[in-house]
Amino acid sequence: MNSTFMTLFGLLGGLALFLFGMEMMSDGLQKAAGERMRYILGLLTRNPIMGVLAGTLVTAVLQSSSATTVMVIGFVSAGLMTLPQAISIILGANIGTTITAQIIAFDISDYIYPIIFIGFFIGFLAKKEIIKNIGNTILGFGILFIGIETMGTTMKPLASSPFFLDMIGKVADIPVLGLLLGAGITLVVQSSSAVIAVLQNFAAQAGPDGVSSILGLAGAIPILLGSNIGTTITALLACIGQNRDAKRTAIAHTVFNVTGSVLFMFIIPWYAKLVTIISPKGNEVDVISRQIANAHTGFNVVNTIIWIPLIWLMVKIVMWILPDKDREEKEETRFLDVNVVNQPVVALHLVSKEIIYYAMQMEKFLGEIKQAMLEGGLELLDQADMRLEKVKSTHEDIYNYLLSLFAGGAMNEDQSAHAMEIMYMVEDLERISRCMEELLSITREKTMKNFHFSKRAMEEIEESFDVITSMYMESVHLIMYGDKEAVSDVERYMKRIAKLEKNVRKNHKKRIKEGNCRPEFTNIFANIFHSMERIGENCSNIKDSVADDMYLKYLPEMDTNRIIVPEI
Repeated sequence: MNSTFMTLFGLLGGLALFLFGMEMMSDGLQKAAGERMRYILGLLTRNPIMGVLAGTLVTAVLQSSSATTVMVIGFVSAGLMTLPQAISIILGANIGTTITAQIIAFDISDYIYPIIFIGFFIGFLAKKEIIKNIGNTILGFGILFIGIETMGTTMKPLASSPFFLDMIGKVADIPVLGLLLGAGITLVVQSSSAVIAVLQNFAAQAGPDGVSSILGLAGAIPILLGSNIGTTITALLACIGQNRDAKRTAIAHTVFNVTGSVLFMFIIPWYAKLVTIISPKGNEVDVISRQIANAHTGFNVVNTIIWIPLIWLMVKIVMWILPDKDREEKEETRFLDVNVVNQPVVALHLVSKEIIYYAMQMEKFLGEIKQAMLEGGLELLDQADMRLEKVKSTHEDIYNYLLSLFAGGAMNEDQSAHAMEIMYMVEDLERISRCMEELLSITREKTMKNFHFSKRAMEEIEESFDVITSMYMESVHLIMYGDKEAVSDVERYMKRIAKLEKNVRKNHKKRIKEGNCRPEFTNIFANIFHSMERIGENCSNIKDSVADDMYLKYLPEMDTNRIIVPEI
């Protein structure tokens, strides 16, 4: 194999190790500290500085501004976050991602193998999952640096290649070429951190004098700026299929990086001098890795400081780029987002929202059945049929989404256990929906056969619908908040349902005996109350689950207003 191919494969192999190590480190950090990200995002207020802080901290954990941006897009899509809040987080995410470059700038080559051994030893022997995740994080950190060392070793011969020196000279002399190069490579690699790591290693190669960098800080900055533009493509891809505010969030990320990069392109010579002054002193080849890291951090900090007071302007810009439609979007927003399946904290937030949407659709379905039962009419039945299809579709979407969460393998033990609890909740709700479907079928039979119950019988049916609706909504309240004090309310409704059914049967027999009701109505009349009783039994199952501490623990804070249970 000739030297060109060896250099190419050495560079690609080192890059692969770097990306693998970063993925392992990020995955370990997320599993070890993912729950804390919930609370970090919970710090958000209308103060944009808090949003910047939250974005910085979360990105420091995820080790990827793209991952944070994708996560934020999911939140905006679900209505968990406003556009200005999302923009403030994205500003912070761009600062948080520079931590990787700062870490890489440290010379820890003598400690890489001990770090790898310690990480493997902890992960291999640990029994507790959180300790195992910490071990994997350390192991990934070590592998990341092995990749950096491999790339550095591979690139050393390039420093003596006349062709390569000439090409680098052109890039260094024409900043626009550097900008395009950085953006293009990042579009391919899908990681600005990886591109900057390669840049740090390459720039650390000595030129002909053995002291100066082959590229120089002024030549490296345009490539760095280009990588910040290239990384926005991930967010733009993630917003495909999302609502307009989610797309605006991705556009805001692009506007932030593009405007900042264009601005800094005009001040590269002066900015390079400033970074040199604030960075450690020494031979350029020895300190340029830190200089590039500082330039990366400085760019994002300065750009963020510029945009924090101008978030209102950013909102106007993205609203101008993507204005509201003439017609309102769908009244009911769906929440599941496949782009955040590998972010369990966010995914569990979204699936919790979707379950509440599912539960509310079922409540509307029950109301439509009641109306069709009491008023009759094919139009009402058709309306209920349409609602039933929506309920079935939502159940299938939730179930498949949970399966994809398990298949993704990103959840820790607690998250996996809660996802399984959610599956049980969904199945309880699905059984209730099947009972409602039976009620719809009975209602259709009553309508098609033109059965007319007595006034008193219809009053009993209406009263039973009201009680079962209240019991169902109380059960949804339990699922949402795990309010164990409300468990007794469901028990009270269950007793009332049982008493109602007993009285209804007794009253029906009495009406038949007195000639006020036809005997052929007995079967259909009994089936109505039997289906209602089964709904009550499944609501009681939900009550028992909540008593065992099973509820939607990832339901977002802003959804914790108590649902309205109908008065009876």
